[in-house]
Amino acid sequence: MATERQRCACGTLLDRYNKDDSCARCVRARRGTTADSSHLDPPQLPQDFWQSPEVLSAIGAQEFGDLSRLVRQQTRLTQNSLAQLVGLTQGFISKLESGTTRLEVHEKVLRFLEGLGAPVLLRPGLPQVSPRTTTGTSAAPGDAPRDLHQLAAIAAAESLNFASQYSTGTTTSEEVDEIRRAIATIATEYVHSPIEPVFTRLLATREQLFTLLREQPKPREAMNLFFLTGTTCLLLAHASQNLGDEAAAMAQIRTAWTCADRADHNGLRAWVRGTAALIAEWSPQAQDAFTHTQSALAYAPTGESRIRIAAIQARAAARIGDEQRARSSLNVLRHAREEWPDADGLEQFGGLLSFPTEKQAFYIGGTYTLLGDYSRAEQHAKEAIKLYEQGTPEAYSYGDVALARLDIVTVRLAKGELEGASAELRKILELPPQLRIRQLGTAVQRVAGLLSHKKFDGNRTARELADAAVSYRTMDSQEKAPLQ
Repeated sequence: MATERQRCACGTLLDRYNKDDSCARCVRARRGTTADSSHLDPPQLPQDFWQSPEVLSAIGAQEFGDLSRLVRQQTRLTQNSLAQLVGLTQGFISKLESGTTRLEVHEKVLRFLEGLGAPVLLRPGLPQVSPRTTTGTSAAPGDAPRDLHQLAAIAAAESLNFASQYSTGTTTSEEVDEIRRAIATIATEYVHSPIEPVFTRLLATREQLFTLLREQPKPREAMNLFFLTGTTCLLLAHASQNLGDEAAAMAQIRTAWTCADRADHNGLRAWVRGTAALIAEWSPQAQDAFTHTQSALAYAPTGESRIRIAAIQARAAARIGDEQRARSSLNVLRHAREEWPDADGLEQFGGLLSFPTEKQAFYIGGTYTLLGDYSRAEQHAKEAIKLYEQGTPEAYSYGDVALARLDIVTVRLAKGELEGASAELRKILELPPQLRIRQLGTAVQRVAGLLSHKKFDGNRTARELADAAVSYRTMDSQEKAPLQ
């Protein structure tokens, strides 16, 4: 039989973990304090504390115990002192930091973040990043993000916050169609345009969708809006990954998955899981890509969606040296090409949310490069570049073409063909900084290692190329600058 919970003298029901006979408010009153912490000054934190990846990730994932520890590490506050700042008890802070409880009540979350002095942009339910803030106009002085990396992390935090507190207004079909067209335009432009303008337009579209969902649309309208919101967050995940921010990318993935569930849309589920696999493939946790691809295959309809997942799986296997699984996945890809395609709902957007023949050739070439099957690797890499160059400018993917060229560089260096490798590598080194996605940096550093091989000892060209490759800076390593 459950033990009856006690009440404080003031009538408040006591927490089962409370070993005192009084509630926290009464205990604080006896100590000469009040539950209102507004008279206390926020802790003195380093200027860049609220822009650090760890802090933004903790807020985005609503891991306030982690945030509490990070604050105390910087300030040396005791749990009791921090509790007084945020209007909680020391016991609750202790359980929050140990992970045995969570801070979920919206008002308490606001009080917690306000007590710590968190910028207004990071407090849920208050003014958020809008299209205006991306152009340098701040919702509160000093709170606007100063570069795309801060913007990516804050966008991820906002998306997760929305997913955790969405409500279930009427939305016109014209509004939905307008947003659908906007997403299609962005998805198309994404593959051939710099990330910055695409990113800011994605934020504007996502904010519009958030606003419509907060107006409590009818169930069928809500499902359409959740599908579009999930698709937008999926694109934000790609953008965050290209910026080199894996934590922000995975935060967007979690929100996209929540939206896919609310929309009950298997096509979106498959793309979200496939993108999670893609992010894992380029991370130190490459093995996790297989878990995501297996889940994605369970939802994916036949056609480009299934082909894409098999391609990601094949390259991920080759990246960790699992040749058998890589070749098996390539066979799955070939079989998927022969199946009658079924619409997955995302084909309407095109661009980044498609997996055409040229992209397939690029992935296959990358897989063979990693496997050391150089003849097939160069064949497919050249095919990918040729198809992209013969296609329309709107379909041209500068990222795929650059990475395909690096596959050719790898092949030629392996064969000792320095002159041929040099011609392709220089095209990569000359790319404008705004087109140097994070994956290019990883691949170029791998090439730098190949150029340092003993067979190129004493070769001046190899040394110059190696030096240029080592110092190659991608967009995630550029000097930080304010958005204009």
